[in-house]
Amino acid sequence: MSDNPYLESGPYDFQPVDATDEPSARKEAELLVEAIRHHDRQYYVLDAPTISDGGYDQLYARLRELEEIYPQLRRSDSPTGRVGGGILESLPEVEHTAPMLSLDSSGDLERVLEFDDRARRSLERERIDYVAEPKFDGISIEIVFENGTYVRAATRGDGYSGEQVTEQVRTIKSLPLCLAAAESPTLLAVRGEILMPLAGFHAMNRARVEAGDEPFANPRNATAGAIRQLDVAAAAARPLDLFLYDVLACEGAELPATHSETLEWLRELGLKVERDVARCDGIEAAVEYHDRLEATRDDLPYEVDGVVIKVDRRADQDALGFRSRNPRWAFAHKFAPREEVTRIEDIALQVGRTGIIAPVALLAPVEVGGVTISRASLHNYDQVRDKDIRPGDSVRVHRAGDVIPYVVERVDARPDSERPAPFEMPETCPVCGSDVEREGAYFVCTGGVSCPAQLNGAIEHWASRSALDIEGLGGKTVRQLTEAGLVSSSVADLYVLTRKQLLELELFGELKADNLLAALQKSKATSLGRLINAFGIRHVGEHVAEVLANEFGSIAALMAADEETLTGVHEVGPRVAHNVREYFGQARNREIVERLVALGIDPQVEKSEEAQILEGEKFVITGTLSRMSRQEAGALLSDLGARVTSSVSGKTDFVLVGENPGSKAAKAESLGVPVLDEDEFLALLAERGYSAEV
Repeated sequence: MSDNPYLESGPYDFQPVDATDEPSARKEAELLVEAIRHHDRQYYVLDAPTISDGGYDQLYARLRELEEIYPQLRRSDSPTGRVGGGILESLPEVEHTAPMLSLDSSGDLERVLEFDDRARRSLERERIDYVAEPKFDGISIEIVFENGTYVRAATRGDGYSGEQVTEQVRTIKSLPLCLAAAESPTLLAVRGEILMPLAGFHAMNRARVEAGDEPFANPRNATAGAIRQLDVAAAAARPLDLFLYDVLACEGAELPATHSETLEWLRELGLKVERDVARCDGIEAAVEYHDRLEATRDDLPYEVDGVVIKVDRRADQDALGFRSRNPRWAFAHKFAPREEVTRIEDIALQVGRTGIIAPVALLAPVEVGGVTISRASLHNYDQVRDKDIRPGDSVRVHRAGDVIPYVVERVDARPDSERPAPFEMPETCPVCGSDVEREGAYFVCTGGVSCPAQLNGAIEHWASRSALDIEGLGGKTVRQLTEAGLVSSSVADLYVLTRKQLLELELFGELKADNLLAALQKSKATSLGRLINAFGIRHVGEHVAEVLANEFGSIAALMAADEETLTGVHEVGPRVAHNVREYFGQARNREIVERLVALGIDPQVEKSEEAQILEGEKFVITGTLSRMSRQEAGALLSDLGARVTSSVSGKTDFVLVGENPGSKAAKAESLGVPVLDEDEFLALLAERGYSAEV
């Protein structure tokens, strides 16, 4: 039985703090920290509180009192340190310890059965044990502990790096600042989901409405906004929760052999893990779990949009491996979308930054899955005609998770004689009046950046966080600049703006003008990958932009590449190659690039001779390395031109192993793939001419 009196439920007989007796205060503070962590775990992880809210508040207030009188007693992981003071300057980008891949998904049962069939054939197994768990509709997050202490959190971002949100996540009370086990891993990176329970979401929206503020559209948006708050206290005010469900990296401890055992292990460490998960003997049991959860989804305390089905045995996961963007051993079986019937009031036209003109249904407001919908996508003209949708029609509206709602079908029974004429796309742009050309299923404005809608969209994308990340250049400011004619031809106009011009605009004071000019100047020092993404080339997102940057090293080299050269780049297919060549083949775009270069925006990716020594070779890293972390080894290999993959195959060139390498080393040996320990790896680098010390 513990001798800590604060593990009991109270009441507590606190004596006045003696400001001259630090040893006694230190001992009491240690007991209080231990007790508060215990009660947090009982409440948030085990859902079995043993103390009243009032009693917990007493313990917390006593610890804070001791720390105020004796500041030297305040530990970095103290429960009172969840919310720091001040406002953060930015959300720096941080590389993940391991890729946070997306999941292959579908609501079609046939696709789920195909996933099972592929896995069974690959493993040569008649049945596979799976784990089925809820697919949370929240924000994916990486949480990192070092030696048992919480040190970092990052958003998923592009899957390879994300925004560091350590302080915002620290405010979530269900996150332990220290792991519960006496012997914790030296490094533990876990993946989870931050979400907002529905009760807290509705209470928060009610308070916002009563205060005269706009309510949030849905819990997911409210959660994303909270996590990206620079004001940590504002983030702490949102009712957030956290569930952990996967291990990204672990050093200094051996992971259990199955995913189901791993979930229990995480719970033993004090991490919050969803309890309603099922170990399933075969895919049929996983489908039954999906159907049960879907039938009760409206009774759940948080938003869930499907079920994730994972192969349970870790050795089987390793054998199945990964595709470029998702694992072969997991599948998201989505729920059927929520649908309601409403009326189309009108069909509007929306011009995007690439000139595509999309029809949009303006709806009589209808609540679909707790969210009020007043507009929905009609995708393109062909779908409008095929579904025969016209203003005044009753239609079925579909919404799934955070996806933009769209019109499924017309359910109107009126005869055509009582309906308006069929919808037709315009011959001229509704924004600028330029001619409209048809490209396949799409209608495109030919006005280019002379069309305000395209110019505004191009600038907003240029300034977005995934591109040049220009703070202060949001949609409203962009419209001010274009409507005033200060930015009229391209994004390059941004870099010749003057303070005098900005001060003449409405709502622009000296501070705002100076901040925007400083942000523009700062954006010139961007990376090549961000710059390529900022151009907005079709099908070239963040990841492909980085691939192109690393391959070509400069905008000049990328502009000079033909389609054959582009297609030869790993992860660049024919469609991307064609779009890149077409974009830089236009004289106007080349002129914009030349102007940007003249303005000082010409980032380069330097490639030394050493960077070629492992060019094109494929490595797998497994086990715990002693001279460097696996992340550092992966970064070194990438710098030297190699590709680091997650699974061993006959195409793997080398497997780098540390302690406790698991099944990947054995598989490499069975396939005849060379296995290198750290000394052999460094010897290989030396043979190839790599001279830096590791």
